[in-house]
Amino acid sequence: MHRANYDVKQTSSTGGKLRALGMAFSILTAIATFVAPASLLAQGKDQSERVFFNAKVFTGVAEHPYAEAVAISGDKIVAVGNLPDVLRAASPTAEKIDLQGRSLLPGLIDSHIHPIMAGLTLVGADVGDQVNSIDELLRFAADAKKSGKGMRGGVLYISGMPLEFWSHTDELNSRFNSGDFASVPVFLAGSDGHTGWGNRDLLKRAGVTKDFLDHLSSAERAYYGIGKDGEPNGFAVDAGREKLDAAIPPPTEEQWLAGGVAAVRYLHSLGITSWLDAWADESVLSTYKALAEHNELTAHVAGFWVVNPRNDPAKELETTQKIRQKYAGIPNLTIPGIKVFADGVLEYPSQTASLTKPYKNTGRPGDLLFEPARFAQLATAADKQGLIVHVHAIGDRAVKESLNGIEAARKANGNSGLPHTLTHVQLADPEDFPRFKELGVIAALQLLWATAEPDSIELVKPYIDPELYRWQYPARSLLDAGATISGASDWFVSSPNVFWAIYQAETRKGVEGVLDPSQCMPREAMLFAYTRNSARAMNEQDRIGSLAPGMQADLVLLDRDILTVSPEEMRDTKVLWTMVGGNTVYHSQR
Repeated sequence: MHRANYDVKQTSSTGGKLRALGMAFSILTAIATFVAPASLLAQGKDQSERVFFNAKVFTGVAEHPYAEAVAISGDKIVAVGNLPDVLRAASPTAEKIDLQGRSLLPGLIDSHIHPIMAGLTLVGADVGDQVNSIDELLRFAADAKKSGKGMRGGVLYISGMPLEFWSHTDELNSRFNSGDFASVPVFLAGSDGHTGWGNRDLLKRAGVTKDFLDHLSSAERAYYGIGKDGEPNGFAVDAGREKLDAAIPPPTEEQWLAGGVAAVRYLHSLGITSWLDAWADESVLSTYKALAEHNELTAHVAGFWVVNPRNDPAKELETTQKIRQKYAGIPNLTIPGIKVFADGVLEYPSQTASLTKPYKNTGRPGDLLFEPARFAQLATAADKQGLIVHVHAIGDRAVKESLNGIEAARKANGNSGLPHTLTHVQLADPEDFPRFKELGVIAALQLLWATAEPDSIELVKPYIDPELYRWQYPARSLLDAGATISGASDWFVSSPNVFWAIYQAETRKGVEGVLDPSQCMPREAMLFAYTRNSARAMNEQDRIGSLAPGMQADLVLLDRDILTVSPEEMRDTKVLWTMVGGNTVYHSQR
């Protein structure tokens, strides 16, 4: 935990608070005639020194979580605390900006996200919340084909598909193998990033035929949907989806760059100033490089290189270090670690998340994507090289074995202090909750998913053991066990809107009720999750994630006091402006 050296401290005694309030009133009266409005920041007139006051400040610092004023100079924070002390720390010529009781936070941070890939959905054909039926999907696809927005080479590529559509492959085959789509390869990409569906033309391109399936092992066939006639029905998950993806022309460099620009600007509009990119392959890293060259990379990015935990750890890490050298020196980009997949996804019909008890309908326990001993070697070697290990772990067995591997690294190397992280943690064994704190492992959680809806009930509950289902998205249990929880969206999988996620974490409400209210999270804990704790997941907690003297001047101003409003009001919070390093990168036009 980062403990800031506060030059300006809030007065702790009651008498001191009253005296400070009196001084503040006098100072407010004195400066009222020359205070600059907050809207000045919209006009590109960022000043070298400013004092923001009359604000509900959340600092992200555990010892001093709240304040009323912040002073910045250039790209750094000068002082945080009560107004009289902050004014004394600032120069007399500093610009004074009245925030009129609104909330001022550190720049928000997403600790597991895919912005460059998500940016492609902003400039491509993504169904979002526009499609709820096959008929609506057909109209959307026809428009995407006609406009060219959904075309990649000769393939019609539609993203963001709700998972419920995979239960209707017969109808997908009937409608997308005839009419306007009879001779057009069509690929529908699942919103989870793991699943997809291809029509007959796309399957032919990919070489997925009955004969191909007949020559696979039973374990390999599990990655494909198969009809009663033994023919592929178009559905694919994980390794199956990778085979279909290989038949689709990749985006052009222009599409990557356009998507990257759109993503950075969109995230700034949500108050997000930094993030951990959890799939930083060469296409993604080269796009960040291009963004930097075009002066569009106005965010702090920690990119994580994906490694295969089944391969020789030494060779995987050798490649990682070469990639780090190749992309070294790019402003605002670091590559501090590696990403590992421990398993797949939980929902029917995919069911590739690794469980300690088998799925009821198949008798299979899902897929653990590494040999535990080999993963322990990888984690130990990475830790020794100073690399953070960031693990996708959804099922309870995946969580357990990932913790075991990190425990092996801690025992072999001692506590390196590196913030190794497990992300998703949809299911976990209660005996593993305290291990997060014991091992110094961060839980990067996507709590927008913790909602009572078909994805978490109908597509999960009938198929897994009740004792496993009981611990779905166990956020509060992890918090109570002392785990450090960071906030994450997994965008493009789901919205990166932090306030929607906090609402969901706090209420766990959905169309079907409440998903285990005992796991509801306190709002303050979620504010720490999206600031200090996410900075920790990036190993940047000494520079970003909190408002304290010497920290980077990353700030976000909100349109309401999010500390006191109801969850419903908080969910609708809007960002008024976003600042990175003292420069305004977004300002609302409202």
